[in-house]
Amino acid sequence: MKHRLLLIAFLMTVVLAGHAQQRPFNPAKFEAELEQFVATEAALTPQESSRFFPIYREMRKKQIAIMSAGWKNKHIDISNDKACAEAIRQRDNNDVELKELQRTYHNKFLQVLPARKVIRIIRAEDKFHRQAFKRATRRDR
Repeated sequence: MKHRLLLIAFLMTVVLAGHAQQRPFNPAKFEAELEQFVATEAALTPQESSRFFPIYREMRKKQIAIMSAGWKNKHIDISNDKACAEAIRQRDNNDVELKELQRTYHNKFLQVLPARKVIRIIRAEDKFHRQAFKRATRRDR
């Protein structure tokens, strides 16, 4: 849950920072840097990378779709209790859906990589997002 919230906060910060600096956020570059970082930190061999990253990209695409669906709730009328209650329920549903998706894909990762590599991947992804968030916030100063 903490990881997902950090990811959402990071993506929003990067997008806002990009707009503030007139440099648009480049999702393809971000994903390429993330994959390179994960592969390096987890010490993936080329063969492991070729088995792992198609599954990982599939998961990321689904995660982004779920998060994007939740972003529409940013523009609700906060004076409308019914709309606020629905936004809360939708957010909770998205959180659960993201966690279930993560569990499903972690199990898929375990089918193609040893558990020690999967845990290194999970940690590397967290580390990448923390570092990227720090870089983004430093640029805002």
